[in-house]
Parts: sequence; structure tokens; C-alpha cells
Amino acid sequence: MDLIAELNKQELARELPQVAVGDTVRVHVKVKEGSRERIQVFEGIVIARKHGGIGETITVRRISYGVGVEKVFPLHSPSIETIQVVRRGVVRRAKLYYLRGRVGKRAKIKEKL
Repeated sequence: MDLIAELNKQELARELPQVAVGDTVRVHVKVKEGSRERIQVFEGIVIARKHGGIGETITVRRISYGVGVEKVFPLHSPSIETIQVVRRGVVRRAKLYYLRGRVGKRAKIKEKL
């Protein structure tokens, strides 16, 4: 049990920015293709935060070529290089699943000043 706790403590020690639901973030992910490794950037709105501790995840949504794309990122994964907060949003919900049914201006989120 102590071994698992030690591993969790090491991964949790990594410095992460404060990411909240409604924020627009840019996630840099390490992608391995054969023997090569590159960094892929995914930018979108955080629509959900789940779990806690070492298993914490965020769901990021963006519109790509008119199609909604959602990815779930484990926050403490070694494949996550960095997370940049592009802008802070003002929301009154813990989960923004209602954005899935909205397009254009109706899917906008107010910015925190």
C-alpha cells in the first residue's frame, strides 16, 4: 500500500494550473507514432471535471470543421506535457453538457474580467 501511495504522491507533486469548468485551455499532449514522438496541441472549452486525486480528468470540447470533438484528458498523466489557460470563463454549472446541443453564438461563454 505504501508503494502505491508513494507513486501517487510523486505524480501529484507536478505543478498544474488551476483549471475550472468554462475555461478555454490549450493541452499539449505527447503523441507516439512508431519510434517518433511529437507534441500535439488540443484547444477547447473545459466542459467537465471528474474524480479527484490521481485519477482526475477534464473533458475538453472544440468544434473542428463543423463537427464537435471532445477529448478526456487525465490531468496527472505523464503524456500531458503542459496545460495553458487561454481564457477564464464565467459559468454557473459544474458540467456544461448543454453546449453539445448549441452552435455558433449560443455556445459562447462569458469571459471573467
